[in-house]
Amino acid sequence: MNSLILPGRQRGFRDRLLALHWPLIILLTMIAGAGVVTLYSVAEGSWQPWAMQHGLRFAAALAVLVAVGLIPIRYWMALAYPTYFAALAALAAVPFIGEVNMGARRWIELGGFQFQPSEAMKIGLVMALARYYHGLRAEQVSHILYLIPPFLMIAAPVGLVFIQPDLGTSLLLAATGAITVFVAGLSWRIGLIGVGGGVIAAYAAYRFELLKPYQLERILTFLNPDRDPLGQGYHLLQSKIALGSGGLDGKGYMLGSQSQLQFLPEMQTDFIFTIFGEEFGFVGAMFLLALYFAVVLVGLSIAMGSKLHFARLAVIGVTSTFALYVLINTGMVMGLAPVVGVPLPLVSYGGTVMLTIMAGFGIVMSAHVSRDQDAYRSSDWL
Repeated sequence: MNSLILPGRQRGFRDRLLALHWPLIILLTMIAGAGVVTLYSVAEGSWQPWAMQHGLRFAAALAVLVAVGLIPIRYWMALAYPTYFAALAALAAVPFIGEVNMGARRWIELGGFQFQPSEAMKIGLVMALARYYHGLRAEQVSHILYLIPPFLMIAAPVGLVFIQPDLGTSLLLAATGAITVFVAGLSWRIGLIGVGGGVIAAYAAYRFELLKPYQLERILTFLNPDRDPLGQGYHLLQSKIALGSGGLDGKGYMLGSQSQLQFLPEMQTDFIFTIFGEEFGFVGAMFLLALYFAVVLVGLSIAMGSKLHFARLAVIGVTSTFALYVLINTGMVMGLAPVVGVPLPLVSYGGTVMLTIMAGFGIVMSAHVSRDQDAYRSSDWL
């Protein structure tokens, strides 16, 4: 059968708009609202320079989510490879035309705006892997010859991001790619071999000094925060103090001593969960994490309800990326993971990350709206 989709009832614009997963939109809006509230506090009760911008950026990103979600999923499948290669080309251009910010060359400036190609790659990689595995039969997924393309598709952006340098994003890309491949049906035996290869690669990076000195120091500090309490370990220790001092119900809004007295660095980005936890306590932190967990559950539910194999894999990939953001960020501020500069999605200040996340959930929304389409696996469609 040469046709991938046998469309059912075609929906008009109004029908597709009503078919959007509005509870998911509400959950994302609540999380972004927590970001606005916290950024207002970080700025000592001022809408500038972060809270107002954060709210406006979310409104724009929400419009992007709706626009992407209204487009049928089959069109995003057609754009999967072009999106990946466009993001890969942008990553390859970063060393030549990228802007240096905070000691790293990760941004490209276009028309007065800066964006990170590595963020676009998070969506491009998921879409490309989903498109690739959509065209394979079950017995081909774990065949060695069919593992070479996805390995190269993952390794290329991971390597380009690693040399920027951006250890956190490179690890996140590798993890997202691995999850997508595994969900596609990869044999657990091959998966274990891949994990072993990752361990060997990590040791090689350490043994042959492929990591930057500050990256290695962050890892050593994670393993023993007390080794340099006034240097690399200072911020992590302060973060733990802030979270612990929040207690059960927090110190109160805008009453956190660690934030108001500027004990923490990058409070508007990397350590924003610490600020939230100090002011709203364990109860507030768990409520925010519950919102994230609800988003992940909704994403997985949409994936399971999708008949199109591409849609299932793409939705799981996007949802996994979102979950990894949360796990890495909250883990690093609690001392459960090295500090690698991964923001808390929709709460940390940052336009490119927010746009990427919302565009990704636009794909999720598109899969939800298109869920009643009959789908058949076919390698020669589009």
